[in-house]
Amino acid sequence: MADYARPELLAETGWLAEHLGDPNVVVVDCQEWRLYNRGHIPGAVSSPNYSDRLKDPDNPAFVMSPSQFTALMAELGIGDDDMVIAYDDNRSLFASRLWWVLNYYGHHQVKVLNGGWNKWVLEGRPVSITATKREGGVFTPRPQQDWVVSSDEMRTCLTDSTFVALDTRSQAEYDGANLRTNRFGGHMEGAVHLEWLNNLVDDVTHVFKPADELRQMYRTAGVTEDKRLIAPY
Repeated sequence: MADYARPELLAETGWLAEHLGDPNVVVVDCQEWRLYNRGHIPGAVSSPNYSDRLKDPDNPAFVMSPSQFTALMAELGIGDDDMVIAYDDNRSLFASRLWWVLNYYGHHQVKVLNGGWNKWVLEGRPVSITATKREGGVFTPRPQQDWVVSSDEMRTCLTDSTFVALDTRSQAEYDGANLRTNRFGGHMEGAVHLEWLNNLVDDVTHVFKPADELRQMYRTAGVTEDKRLIAPY
């Protein structure tokens, strides 16, 4: 991990095993509630309300409002002084969403578990079927507006050579063959494509590729160090 530009954004399974009992470390299981009940990392918290994937229930195109997210943090027992370790069984997709939303709301003490549930189980580490209820401190949402761009700002960035827009969806979504729930197919004009699954070594351990492989992969896709990155998908 030393070669990563920001190695502190990931937690390794060995480190987590040593810190499970730390009072200010909160492990969040980002799987569906039924999967959490099937088995989870000991002491990990979850919520039936987490299935909305941190979206505003009234407008799923947007992130939870400050009050909605604060209520969820209270349910999970997460306060301002806690270090959050997020994991899932879906290649860190939902754990990364929690990482982003916490950072957006000004809580930067959060890591994604490298390899998530898959690597934890493959290593034979302990699991639990007992739900954990945690009483935490107060969570204070502090929206960081520089973590988001408006549609008007996005239009400007697409014509600015100092920016690069990265489409991380599947090739079929990028090409317009798969609409999913979208009204229109295709992608933003000028956006480069690199599916998010390419960040992983394999489909077994779910760990992220080494730093040098990631750098080369992104450079080849057109995401270079001289440009500011926007990921609108």
